[in-house]
Amino acid sequence: MNINRLQRPRLLATAVLLSALCPLPAFALELDIGIKVGDGAQDRREVHEKGGPPAHAPAHGYRARHHYHYYPSSDVYFDSARGVYFYISDNNWQMSATLPLTLKARLGDHVTIEMDSEHPYSEHKAHKSKYPPGQTKNKDKHKEKHQ
Repeated sequence: MNINRLQRPRLLATAVLLSALCPLPAFALELDIGIKVGDGAQDRREVHEKGGPPAHAPAHGYRARHHYHYYPSSDVYFDSARGVYFYISDNNWQMSATLPLTLKARLGDHVTIEMDSEHPYSEHKAHKSKYPPGQTKNKDKHKEKHQ
């Protein structure tokens, strides 16, 4: 096929125009795998689409569990996973890697509390009622779960 000089620019322009109007972006592709089961009377097709969290991510609805040591005699919580204490100072809850010496000297016995919250003091009123100072040995020894 012989193309003259006048037709070449038209063909080139048409090719450029068509390629600009019909792009095939990589992100628009889906993975579609079909599986045929049976003798053909029943055609079952399974489609696997890309999406969702990676396999190493926690399942949907997963809640982190936090374990705290609660010291009733001094109203102190300790989160061993993060290595931080929660305590009251000037009527406010504080978080610190170390305790003031006055609190450290009177920690006493503790109970272990498991909660969904990153803030153990959110249930402090219930903990204080359930574990009065000096009576932790009489209670369910060291384990409480909050849902």
